[in-house]
Amino acid sequence: MIRLQSSPPRALAMLRSCWLVGLLIVYTSGKELWDVRMSHTDHQLSPGKLRWEPQCQYQLRHLQDGARISALQPPHLEGHWISTGCEVRPGPEFLTRSYIFFPNRLFKAYQFYYRDPGCRDPTYSLVIKGKIRLRQASWITQGATEADYHLHKVGIVFHSQRAMWETVARINQTSGERCRRFLPAGRAWAPGAVYELLSAKGEQDCTAGLGFAMHELSLVRVEKHQQPLFLHQNQGSQEVEELYLGDIHTEWSERLHYRPTGYQRALQNAVHHIHPCPACGIIYRADEHNPPILPVRPELPMVLHGRWASSRCEVRPAVLFLTRYFIFHENSRSWEGYYHHYSDPLCKQPTFIVYASGHYTQGAPSLIVRGGTDLVFTVTHARVTPMDQVTLMMLNSSVYGSCGEASSWSIGQELDVTHTNGCAALGISLPHTEYELFRIEQDARDRSLLFIGERPTDGSSPSIPTKRPTSYQAPLLQCGGPSAALARHRKSHFLASIADDSKSGASKTLLPLLPQVWALAFLALQLARWN
Repeated sequence: MIRLQSSPPRALAMLRSCWLVGLLIVYTSGKELWDVRMSHTDHQLSPGKLRWEPQCQYQLRHLQDGARISALQPPHLEGHWISTGCEVRPGPEFLTRSYIFFPNRLFKAYQFYYRDPGCRDPTYSLVIKGKIRLRQASWITQGATEADYHLHKVGIVFHSQRAMWETVARINQTSGERCRRFLPAGRAWAPGAVYELLSAKGEQDCTAGLGFAMHELSLVRVEKHQQPLFLHQNQGSQEVEELYLGDIHTEWSERLHYRPTGYQRALQNAVHHIHPCPACGIIYRADEHNPPILPVRPELPMVLHGRWASSRCEVRPAVLFLTRYFIFHENSRSWEGYYHHYSDPLCKQPTFIVYASGHYTQGAPSLIVRGGTDLVFTVTHARVTPMDQVTLMMLNSSVYGSCGEASSWSIGQELDVTHTNGCAALGISLPHTEYELFRIEQDARDRSLLFIGERPTDGSSPSIPTKRPTSYQAPLLQCGGPSAALARHRKSHFLASIADDSKSGASKTLLPLLPQVWALAFLALQLARWN
């Protein structure tokens, strides 16, 4: 009690000393204020967001309002388009892409393939040359443009002896007699050598063994949107251009003949891309001889607890436009999902909403897709809300006992379909089990992204282990309930980066500032004595 009475003067003296120490740290650290990367939590109130509105609801409402997205019709392809990170195709295949479209309709495309989900261990690169011609608006996929393309040449560069042997073996096993002479068995690897896989003049095509096709060029869509920027206290935006090309069939045997009705992960314009983007410059400068090696990404634990929502209007094959919103309860291993379906590619015209819930198992590392986690989900309950006249008529005319209460549907009214074992008219079957693939990543703005396995292209569900996905859908953005485990992981990663910075730059920073350091230290000592 007596010591508490004498604490204010000492506290004041300590405060003055701490103020000087803080001044010393700021003065000698060499870090400007604008060098510090700000977390997304510093900007919870995005432009247009109401203070009382939950982040998840704002995010979905923003998508339903169009999110300042405009689609160019016909699409303007001219320019350089690049991946913004490591992509995963069915198989799995890990790759990055860099496509250049010229004014005369010619194009040059690079596809860089890797062994790992971080795109740091390249195996081979493809350099693809050809010509593309835009046709008319797609009759199947609203908002897309159909195109014809013709390949002139496809070359391959191997980045290791092992990659060369493995790839040649695949080509020899699956291609015709002519391609068996593509590369003699036992030939030594020649770094930088370009081998011709396809030539329009020579009528040679040895690409089938790689599962290679450029059918993605037959479906095209270009979007523009404004990305909010936060520069200290000033808010602004910058234009981002994205190129959506046709999706890749989830079945390997079908990909060579499949004509896309959905999209892959978007490429972005090399000039108008998202910021920050650590991978963009690396991919932009790469070529077949110098494949991009992307920065190391931290492996995040599979902690699903919280709320996750779509970051854009999503498109699935067979012309499905939707947004997704999931809530995971880690303690009970239960989940809830809201699927908002639309009839347009900007998600402005709702058709119906499906609410589903159930449980999921503890995950295990995938043995097929490196970096992924295998889970098993069960769906036990579902509710449906019709939002337009077409869906309403379909539900009210459904067979009795196949989709809730017959002839009792109305627009905007939610009805439970659990007691009828789902809704046959919408393809919902209960109870239902799905074998899933999940992955959690962190983007350059420190936001958590949840990747869920890509749905089978044929419209079926992964109801058996052999149909488990080997690639991912568009990521969901965590919009509520950040987990403690992720926070601890981020903190440890941040402290490690500080330690690395201090080891590499602290001595160099302090050495020329020693006179100032001594002066401030002397001043602090005098003030301490005076107190």
